[in-house]
Amino acid sequence: MDIHSGLTAVFEQHGNDYIAYIEEMPGVNTQGATMEEARTNLLDALELTIEVRREIALEEQVGKSITKEEIKMVA
Repeated sequence: MDIHSGLTAVFEQHGNDYIAYIEEMPGVNTQGATMEEARTNLLDALELTIEVRREIALEEQVGKSITKEEIKMVA
């Protein structure tokens, strides 16, 4: 299954630094000294969040009859 939309990264300058978050995913946020650093950190935060959520989901699925399929986001 393909989804034809992406996630929205938001960058806010605070003094000399930037904060960044993904609008559609509460809890995925970070900061950086530059916008590029904030962008890199945001991608790391997103990857870590997905990894942790997968681990939690696997624990919750033990003993259940489930079906999984991959969803691809097409930019």
